[in-house]
Amino acid sequence: MAVNVKVGLIGPLDMLKFKNMAKVREDYINAAPANEITADYRINTKARLLHPDFQKLVVSEIIDHPEAFAKTYVFKAKNGGPLAYFRAGQYISLKMKIGESFISRPYSICSAPKDALDGKICITVQSKENGFAADYILANTAVGDEFTASGPQGNFYYEELRDAPNVLALAGGSGITPFLSMARAIADGTEDFRLTILYGNRTEDQILFKDELDDLDASCDKIKVVHVLSDEVKEGFETGFITADLIRRYAPESVSLFICGPEAMYRFLADEILQLDLPGKNVRREIMGVRNVENHPNFPKEAAGKRFKITVRQGANTYIIPAAAEESILVAIERAGIIAPSRCRAGECGWCRSKVLSGEFFAPEENESRRYSDRTNDYIHPCVTFPVSDLVVEVPAEYV
Repeated sequence: MAVNVKVGLIGPLDMLKFKNMAKVREDYINAAPANEITADYRINTKARLLHPDFQKLVVSEIIDHPEAFAKTYVFKAKNGGPLAYFRAGQYISLKMKIGESFISRPYSICSAPKDALDGKICITVQSKENGFAADYILANTAVGDEFTASGPQGNFYYEELRDAPNVLALAGGSGITPFLSMARAIADGTEDFRLTILYGNRTEDQILFKDELDDLDASCDKIKVVHVLSDEVKEGFETGFITADLIRRYAPESVSLFICGPEAMYRFLADEILQLDLPGKNVRREIMGVRNVENHPNFPKEAAGKRFKITVRQGANTYIIPAAAEESILVAIERAGIIAPSRCRAGECGWCRSKVLSGEFFAPEENESRRYSDRTNDYIHPCVTFPVSDLVVEVPAEYV
């Protein structure tokens, strides 16, 4: 059936109406009553539950892993209700005051997403060399202690529209935690993909969650766990490092690689993964900030070992603080007792975005996720930016 539509020419009155549209709309807005909206709409309640600015947590249980110098902290919601639901592979950022420093640290969630509905969430903290926050938590945190945490953060999770139905996870040390969350979610039916984990450790007795990982392997046909030992040769274990040849041995034809582990593992795998000739979208890394930046090939060698002065402007306040070239601007700010926003500490989330007003800085390319306009206008992510001269930086205030 044909439909006849008559379209007239645009006349002067039509152009006038279009020109006045913004003014008419403004008049309608101004004529509306200025009463505060007090109704608590269901969609807003749901949004606050799923995407809270922060969560109040209480430590309900601590599970010791002495073999790996680590502990798992089980948190409950302080109010006893549910916690924000998350995707397996995401993290939360804990806020802490250590001495005079106000800091935050991100930790991957190792519990299953379903646990959040019962008001439970777990992270695992492992001791690290020069691990300021980790060692403090391990030595001082007790059942009943309270923490403020962010809502679930990060994009390190399986996405059916983007990822292959087979995921090969490359893990090292405490980098197993997001994959443990994924395995638990697959086992309970929350997630639906095939997961093979190549888990690297030095020796068998250092393997975190070994018994549970092996049980998941045995009980769920969508989960396979392969232990790789660098310092031991044992039957039933792969030996050496996670190389391109080892990845090929366990990778199906169509696969997405997910990588989480220490910095040394990332650097080693960079060349190995190039040999696999995978599309960029099929390789996903849990982003982490650069440590030992003085060893970075592009770090200005003339700045090594030097100390600089950073002038921090935050609202009406101005602070002048010292900073070493080898520490990020965010670390210097936190060490000075200034409360600054941060979450991922890897340059990805942009929560700490700040403006450099003067001075020179170094930002490692592997942590470079700033927009082009930010790069050209000297906006930085202080968590992965290092001073190489005196600086003046405008830092936003933290509102939590």
